[in-house]
Amino acid sequence: MVKAPKGFRHRTRKLLRKHVREKGAVPPLSLLMYEYKPGDRVYIVINPSVMKGMPHRRYHGKVGLISGKRGKSYEVLVRVGGKVKKLYIRPEHLRPTPETRKRIEEELKKELEELRKPK
Repeated sequence: MVKAPKGFRHRTRKLLRKHVREKGAVPPLSLLMYEYKPGDRVYIVINPSVMKGMPHRRYHGKVGLISGKRGKSYEVLVRVGGKVKKLYIRPEHLRPTPETRKRIEEELKKELEELRKPK
């Protein structure tokens, strides 16, 4: 018998799989351009085509709380069991929750109104 692999992506054959029409696609820019602020809630959805800033598979599908930013990555607090873990995740693997999306859209509307006002 051969010893089972224990790599970072082991046992992810079904978890980290894209649908046929998504294969090879880079994440849409709209997802990368969200500016999250501390206190925002986000979903952790791993994009298998982007290796950098990828969290471990155990965090896929979890909801986290943004606590800060470090370079291009965000600090995300995730509750796992009785512990709170701090993860550094790139925005390619994050999706905003409905309340976070609503806040971002309201901020964009305010910025657009300010730009449209005559000076």
